[in-house]
Amino acid sequence: MPEDTTRRRRRAPAMSPEDRREAIVAATVPLLFTHGANVTTSQIAKAAGIAEGTVFRAFKDKQELIRTCVRSALGVDSELELIEQARQADTLAERLSRAIGAVSGYLDRMWKLMSVLRDSGYDPHDERREHKGPPVEMQRIVERVASLFGPDDDLRVDPSLAARLLLGLVFTNRMQGEGFGDATAGADQLVELFLHGALKQD
Repeated sequence: MPEDTTRRRRRAPAMSPEDRREAIVAATVPLLFTHGANVTTSQIAKAAGIAEGTVFRAFKDKQELIRTCVRSALGVDSELELIEQARQADTLAERLSRAIGAVSGYLDRMWKLMSVLRDSGYDPHDERREHKGPPVEMQRIVERVASLFGPDDDLRVDPSLAARLLLGLVFTNRMQGEGFGDATAGADQLVELFLHGALKQD
């Protein structure tokens, strides 16, 4: 007796529209780092394992998809988690050093993506020009780094300002090339400079 009725292949539950969008974004983001805005919907569909038409059912057009992917790629949730984990370190210097590692990784990722997008003719800043002030992502990082300073650290300035000054050092430390030179400081050295200055102690 055939067992078709008992061995029929069960269909996977259909994805919700939001889950489908997230899956397409997850497949597209790595392609942006390689192709920038020149990535094709055919490449996206192949990476996501879907029909090309599904892309346009999930997003109005490719531009909307790219904007969504850029926001996703520049999200800082993973960096915030790493900074939060830095609380486990015994000393302030260790906490800040771990935070610098997380922020440096974020800056490298952000600058690489921005460079590839610009080279492909897409300006990722277009959608932000109407908003004033620093990007929300960097504000969140500043707040999380500021929380690493404790009441026993005897700061000369407010923790928020201390975090901004530290991140300023991290930012300029990552800038290399013409006009900036090639020398950079490691995370531990940067913390030492931040906490104790550039002058040698007696």
